[in-house]
Amino acid sequence: MQTNTEIGYNSKIEGDFIVTRVDAVLNWFRKNSLWPLPMGLACCAIELMAAGASRYDISRFGSEVMRFSPRQSDLMVVAGTVTYKMALAVRRIYQQMPEPKWVIAMGACASTGGMYRSYAVLQGVDKILPVDVYVAGCPPRPEALLDALIKLQGKVAKEPVLSTQKRAA
Repeated sequence: MQTNTEIGYNSKIEGDFIVTRVDAVLNWFRKNSLWPLPMGLACCAIELMAAGASRYDISRFGSEVMRFSPRQSDLMVVAGTVTYKMALAVRRIYQQMPEPKWVIAMGACASTGGMYRSYAVLQGVDKILPVDVYVAGCPPRPEALLDALIKLQGKVAKEPVLSTQKRAA
């Protein structure tokens, strides 16, 4: 039975060699260097900015490189209310991101539409994008976003890399 394990090194067994799988190495690189695209649409964006500040320090998890270009990002953090006017722009920006890409829906409004049950508000960004992790709260605290980032890192660490490359080719 094959298990997904992290990269390990035991000098008593391997000597001067590190033995691992290519998938494990590539996923270790990916999970520790997620570059978020902050899609701050409402008040949750303030908490997203706080997560990057020195008190919460998102850089501990390898995500301090906030990119405002979708071509340089692999993680979109949708923070706030998604209106129907913005929905097409959010989807277009997501489509411009290179593969592999992930999405965090931050807050009640991004996840379910929140308290806005109106004709102008999209009832969850998952109607237009595939969401990987949901963060509850109105607005959620920065610790909740960091917890979602850790959960996403766990998901990224278990994804197959080489098998998806072969299928795409």
